[in-house]
Amino acid sequence: MQRRLAAIVLAAMIIAAPLLSASAESFSGAGSTFAHPILARWGQAYASLQGEGGSAFAADGGFDYEPVGSTAGIMRVLQGAVEFGATDIALPPQELDQQRLLQFPVTSGGVAIVVNLRGIGSDSLRLSASVLARIYLGEITRWSHPDLAALNVGLALPDTPITVVQRSDGSGTSWHFTRYLTSGSPEWRQRAGVAAQPKWPVGVGARGNGEMADRVQSTENAIGYMEASQAQRRGLSVVLLENQAKRYVAPSVPALRSALSSTRLDPTQHFHDVEANAQATEAYPIVATVFALVPREPGSRRRHRQAMDFFRFALTERASDAEFLGYVPLPDSTVQQVIEYWRAALPR
Repeated sequence: MQRRLAAIVLAAMIIAAPLLSASAESFSGAGSTFAHPILARWGQAYASLQGEGGSAFAADGGFDYEPVGSTAGIMRVLQGAVEFGATDIALPPQELDQQRLLQFPVTSGGVAIVVNLRGIGSDSLRLSASVLARIYLGEITRWSHPDLAALNVGLALPDTPITVVQRSDGSGTSWHFTRYLTSGSPEWRQRAGVAAQPKWPVGVGARGNGEMADRVQSTENAIGYMEASQAQRRGLSVVLLENQAKRYVAPSVPALRSALSSTRLDPTQHFHDVEANAQATEAYPIVATVFALVPREPGSRRRHRQAMDFFRFALTERASDAEFLGYVPLPDSTVQQVIEYWRAALPR
């Protein structure tokens, strides 16, 4: 587990500082494609507040974020190439201490399974972890397979080959997806396990949530996985997944909140918590919290302060943006814990 988590180290910054002037130099981040839409929205709002105008992703005094995946984002922050990164997997305290990083949560969301099947819309197809694992193992290869039919009585599934799409880059979304597969398949656990960049038995690769959406959308009979709100905005058909209570659930905001209700983020452990499988009846089974990683000794104090101010602004004033986009904002109590964590741990 330590080795797999170390493979996805990411960085982000944070500080409770007064708003900087529009002449402040730009700051940059890289990492999670899962979190790209909410970071983009926050960046635009922050740039507008600073008087920049236009895109917050311009590198001229604004916010430059590259959605390159969690693994690549971690590497960039370790190399000092960016002020922060964003990762969908919390790193353990010992890893953070070794790499001289700090970590805090930003928002949470769901990982949706998406399909492109003629005549089958969202919330129609049902899948379990066991059957989904067999699809990604290459054991179930046609949509007419009896085990799929048994889960979907009355649904007209086509007698066509399944095109499996997987992430080819290092991805926190893949980590959470393979964790779900492992929960229902000892064979998946043995052959591939939980990983940000597993050795996929079958499938065609896609880099990032955007390319995943493009591939599934353009390929009839395809199946893939991606951040839930992005899937819904793209009009992709989202699958109902079996949860621990044996209920089939869509990745709605209430179902994500239910799943996250048992998560305990401990600031004394840099908010590390590997979420247990949610037991609530209506809980969606694949949820992810996005974390920011920041260097304990930043290369540029000025850019570091601006980045910290950006996160303060986002978490304390723009929680409604996360909800609007289909993410789950941090509870007020957690936001207060994050602010106290910054005050205690970050340089002034």
